[in-house]
Amino acid sequence: VGRYTMSAVTVGMSVYEACEAMTSSSSSSSDPDASRMEAMLRCVGDSNANSIDAFFLIYASSLVFFMQAGFAMLCAGCVQFKNVQNSMLKNLLDACGAALGFWSVGYAFAYGGMDYADPNKTFIGTENFFLMGVDDDLMMFWLFQFAFAASAAT
Repeated sequence: VGRYTMSAVTVGMSVYEACEAMTSSSSSSSDPDASRMEAMLRCVGDSNANSIDAFFLIYASSLVFFMQAGFAMLCAGCVQFKNVQNSMLKNLLDACGAALGFWSVGYAFAYGGMDYADPNKTFIGTENFFLMGVDDDLMMFWLFQFAFAASAAT
């Protein structure tokens, strides 16, 4: 029994309606009602698991990125009053520069060409520069990794 994906969901359909549409024709066992109910539960469960994963990945990304604000406050407290604006601008530009750098080449160097079956691996990635060719599902992963890259660069 394979996993159900919500790629066939159209705009305005609930998870229940989409799972019902995907499982309506998959009754091939001796007890079609039980088989359909099991497939329906698996579909809804997989959809909820993906949603929960996405929520916690974005939540963790925001917590890590707020470390940047904490570092800014630490820097502001360690300099004289006249230099606080410069310290805050440095931290803001640091986050902006990290976003541009990780968007343009950082993700590609770290994760471009993740083909584990290929024996001819390179030291750094050779594709996905400027996030070209990256699935929309991986944007949450990009945000999470960017938050760590920006915090580490501070």
